[in-house]
Amino acid sequence: MNLDFLAVPMGMLVRLLYNMVSGIDSKYLSAYAISIIISTIIFKLAVLPLTLKQSKSMKKMQELSPKIQELQEKYGKDPQTLQRKQMELYKEANYSPFSGCLPLLIQFPILIAFFYVIRDPVKYVFMDQELFDTINRTFLWIKDLGFAENHIFENGVVNGLSMGGMSLPFLGYALPVLAVITGVTTYLTTKMTAQPSLNEQQASTQRTMSMMMPIMIFVFSIQFPAGLALYWVVSNLFQLVQQYIVLNSSKNPKEELK
Repeated sequence: MNLDFLAVPMGMLVRLLYNMVSGIDSKYLSAYAISIIISTIIFKLAVLPLTLKQSKSMKKMQELSPKIQELQEKYGKDPQTLQRKQMELYKEANYSPFSGCLPLLIQFPILIAFFYVIRDPVKYVFMDQELFDTINRTFLWIKDLGFAENHIFENGVVNGLSMGGMSLPFLGYALPVLAVITGVTTYLTTKMTAQPSLNEQQASTQRTMSMMMPIMIFVFSIQFPAGLALYWVVSNLFQLVQQYIVLNSSKNPKEELK
């Protein structure tokens, strides 16, 4: 799937932001890192109506979960009646079980396109390898967001926090702090955005996903440029704050879905 038609304008936005903040480039917080952070926030704000719809749908499902469990206990041996009663409950509550899926499907190509931009900034942002090689790309303890966090440069310098010459299998000589943060925030996001389980099979699947997804993201964060990990952390933090606000809203979720 070629998403250049989305990735190109996103790359232009990152370049515009980079040009705007280039004057505050510093030793520990580069303009490149700032442009990634700001563009991630702008991206999240752009898809906010979709993610809010998804979050409100999840909140409504949580409200209906006890009633659905009652129906399962009552009609568990009669699948057709159970399905009919559930649909009646959804209709009465003005809720569609697919209302949380459509926003996710719409924003998924945009998410992947933004991933392309941060993974290949030379192609989509700077258009010049020599220019990209000369700019400052530091972020706090990370020397260069263009490389993996555990990368070792030709002069022996470790990209992340050094482990003092001690090497660990797979992790190398660096403490992958940012990669660990991506895993932790992914776990929290997965738990907070999980739909209520309607049966034991679904609950088991969600438990597996809540454990496997953070591990996968952690592994990817070690292997890919650290700029991607920074993007993922900022995106997760935004999602966590948004989800917390929605789930703790005092509004009637039935009214919010209208």
